[in-house]
Parts: sequence; C-alpha cells; structure tokens
Amino acid sequence: MDVFGDKWSNHTERIRENWVATVSNDDTVVIPGDVSWGMKTDDAVQDFLFLDSLPGKKIISKGNHDYWWQSMKKLGEFLQKHSITTISFLYNNAYVCEDFIICGTRGWFVENSYSPQDEKIVNRESERLRLSLNEGVKLREENPHKEIICFLHYPPAYGGVECKKITDILKEYKIDRCFYGHLHTSTYDRLTPAVGSTKLKLISADSLSFAPYKIRP
Repeated sequence: MDVFGDKWSNHTERIRENWVATVSNDDTVVIPGDVSWGMKTDDAVQDFLFLDSLPGKKIISKGNHDYWWQSMKKLGEFLQKHSITTISFLYNNAYVCEDFIICGTRGWFVENSYSPQDEKIVNRESERLRLSLNEGVKLREENPHKEIICFLHYPPAYGGVECKKITDILKEYKIDRCFYGHLHTSTYDRLTPAVGSTKLKLISADSLSFAPYKIRP
C-alpha cells in the first residue's frame, strides 16, 4: 500500500504497534475487507499469518480486492492447512462477540447511475446482507441485550448518493450502527453520517491512522 502515498509509509509496523497496544486476547477485531493483494489463498498466506500472530480474535469480511476469497468450506480448509486459529469469516452468517452481534457483507456502491450489471451485484449483496442479519436476529433471541451491528466494505451512502437496496435493509432491521471501509481518498464533507436512524462510520485503516477503532456499547 506504500504506492498510495506517504501516509501509508511503514503501515504494516504501525498497524502492529497500534494493535498490540490496544487489543487483548479477549478482544474481537472486525476487518471489513481488503486484507491482501493475493489473487489466490496461497498467495495470501503471509498476510493471514501476520493477522493470526496479533492479539485477539479476528472476523474478516470480503472487500473488492479480496480475489483470494473462496467458499466458506475452502476458506475453512485454508485456515486449517496453515494452523490459523484466530480468524473467522463473515459470509452469510453472524457472530456473537462480547456486547455485540456481528453481521455484514461486502455491499456495493457507485457514485453515479447503476448499470444493469451493478443492479445484479446490488441484488446479490442485498440478499447476503439479509441472510447475515437473519442469522443475527436468531442469535439475538438467545442474547436479547446485545446490539446487532453491521459491517460493510463499501459505504452504503457517500457524496449524496445512496445504495438504496442496502440502506432499506439497514432501516428494515433497525440497525443503529453500520461501519465500513473502502474509502482512502475521501473528503470528510462527502461522508454521509447517517441513513435514517442508522449511524455510519468510516473505519478504513488510513482514516484511523492505522489504529483499531474501539466500538463501545
């Protein structure tokens, strides 16, 4: 990522230092996509071993550059093959973690008009978000006091444009907080702070100065 400017200089070590200073083994860290440039899982081994070496449990969802992503079965086999024990994947499912129930998907977003191909992707991602949230609702039946929070890779709204099929689902399930990544050159005046009653928060690594963002109840 150093090719994207000085703010990415030595980012791997900065991530490591900030992570170790912030995260304990009892914590969970959610990473909403783009964890490796590897085209296949075998190309991404070192990136996963790096994450696995850091404290805490990690939940990873898919980003637009995660070409290594495969089926949950194959991803599970990949983790087992390399003895990676602290990483799980968010994909049509949900997790109970500390005070929260974690749901989400990659999502999709374009800043102008949506093409027929974009609509197909949005429909698919909307269904995946719904599947994840349905799993989250089931988990909340056993954990009624835990908040369902949503993680997307793409912003559900940005620069005055809204991915309505995604935001409609956030509203339907009454999600109070949604976190997303993807944006690295955005100006803060273009960020959308909320859609309906759902607050939106950008958590891409460079926007947080490469330090984990603590989500509080």
